[in-house]
Amino acid sequence: MRNIVVRPRVIARGGQLSITVNGEACERPGSTVSSRAFRTTLLRPVGGDTSIATVIVDRGARPGSYDITARCDGRRLTRPAAFTVIGGVSGGLGGSVGGPAPADIAIGGGLLTAGVVGGGLFWLRRRSERRI
Repeated sequence: MRNIVVRPRVIARGGQLSITVNGEACERPGSTVSSRAFRTTLLRPVGGDTSIATVIVDRGARPGSYDITARCDGRRLTRPAAFTVIGGVSGGLGGSVGGPAPADIAIGGGLLTAGVVGGGLFWLRRRSERRI
């Protein structure tokens, strides 16, 4: 075993990872990949001393970096921080419940005020140029 490659490197909970392991030993039956973020999965040889596995990241995985360990023919190879899990986006009501946060209201109010003041100054300046 020489290398473990993971795609994508950053993934949301419940997402699908593609894992490639290089090494002749991993082409043997019973070779696996494992992590704390997904179930132990059998590697599938694809030729050229390369094996692959497709896994689903657990929906309960906590955000952070995770190692992947390949076990092939009695040997073990671990790739530290092979991928990073980010918090998944919950579908549903899209912010319609609970309304805007106070910070959102303050930012929006500040932008609106700046726009009104800027527009007013522009209008007054244009008006004074016509008098000259």
